[in-house]
Amino acid sequence: MAEKTVNRVKARYQNEVMAYLKEKFNYNNVNEIPKLVKITINTGLGDVKDNAKSVQQAVEELKTIAGQKPYQTQARKSIANFKVREGMVVGAKVTLRSDRMYEFFDKLVSIALPRVRDFRGVPTKSFDGRGNYALGIKEQLIFPEISYDQVEKVRGYDVCFTTTAKTDEEAYELLKALGMPFAAK
Repeated sequence: MAEKTVNRVKARYQNEVMAYLKEKFNYNNVNEIPKLVKITINTGLGDVKDNAKSVQQAVEELKTIAGQKPYQTQARKSIANFKVREGMVVGAKVTLRSDRMYEFFDKLVSIALPRVRDFRGVPTKSFDGRGNYALGIKEQLIFPEISYDQVEKVRGYDVCFTTTAKTDEEAYELLKALGMPFAAK
């Protein structure tokens, strides 16, 4: 049986980040220390609603980036002005937890974000007030798995980091300690 490898972000959390957060916020219990629970990646496919092949390609790209099969989201009600009928595929999303979540975080922080042109860090104003962070990615080409020649259309993604932190300050410190390259305040 193959020996299971520990992801380097997960190892950094267990070895360094937990101790840093416990000392900084004076937690009494180990369970109070904030941790990353899940990462959700979402994309809208409203522009390709009539073309099933384009929807499949967009879902395949998201699957390649996340390493997990995405869920196709459907319209809940019909809206005539947007030519959308109830049940049409209007998006795709994938929720990453555990090892896949840490692998994606590592890939995003160390490989994909530095490939963004004129990158000066991710914004610090995207916290929701409850310890979660949202990040918008303008194009899928920053991920090394995506080949420029096979991209039919450049599309963006919403990446949401869900944590157990109670405040934005705790979540900021957690993500910064894990390696998120925040812009200077």
